[in-house]
Amino acid sequence: MLGTYFYHEIIRKTIISFGTLFNNIHIKHENQLNNTIDDTKVSLSYGPQQKFLAKIVEQAQLAKSTAISLPRMSFEMTSISYDPTRKAGVTQTFKASDGSNIKKVFMPVPYNIGFELNIFTKLNDDALQIVEQIIPFFQPSFNLTVDLVKSIGEKRDMPVILDNISFQDDYEGDFSTRRALIYTLRFTAKTYLFGPISDSSDGLIKKVQVDMHTSTDTKSAKREMRYIATPNPIDAGPQDDFGFDENWGFFTDSGDYSPTRKEDIWGNLCLIIMIVLMML
Repeated sequence: MLGTYFYHEIIRKTIISFGTLFNNIHIKHENQLNNTIDDTKVSLSYGPQQKFLAKIVEQAQLAKSTAISLPRMSFEMTSISYDPTRKAGVTQTFKASDGSNIKKVFMPVPYNIGFELNIFTKLNDDALQIVEQIIPFFQPSFNLTVDLVKSIGEKRDMPVILDNISFQDDYEGDFSTRRALIYTLRFTAKTYLFGPISDSSDGLIKKVQVDMHTSTDTKSAKREMRYIATPNPIDAGPQDDFGFDENWGFFTDSGDYSPTRKEDIWGNLCLIIMIVLMML
């Protein structure tokens, strides 16, 4: 089992989807007449908090071209953990199509991916503007639709939960030391990881047949009706536009349908009557 190569890029897609949530946040500054004098899009990068904080401390003079600009946001993946509350049967499978072939897919494994979003600002009002544009959307979760396995078109809603918010002010030293206000938002993304996808020996379901009985007593109940549904056209594929033909049949016998033999099996009484009629 181990050693079979597959790569669905699910963790990568989860990271990109999470970062996309925060890539269009702006802050504005107004003058005394409430006119907007500055509209700044907040930069977003992937990386740990310590890396950006070290860069801020390293360049104390704001005039230097190498100084990191504020405000800025960074995010990183901090953990991956199994989620037993969403566990499904390990041997359960479902069928999917890649457009031309039927695939056999095992149920995905639920995992929680932890993220940390850091907001760096010089002014507290800038930080509050950014935070207030984020937290109202998490109550406490926000759903993202992610194309987890593109080959079979498997899209799922991924809840992103806001766990907590913390704040720190890294202002120490004299007036020449650069100040950095840091808001840290921690999230949990509930995603699914898929294993290898194999070809299925089973074909598409082309016919559905249901027999309805007079009661729930399977030993003595007689069947009364049969419902049959087939696609129209019969050779339609998963990606085609098709309808269904529906047929109803009525019975007065005590027969039953055998899925293995794919034929009706008559009850003992009906069988005796048929034999007597044949002998006459």
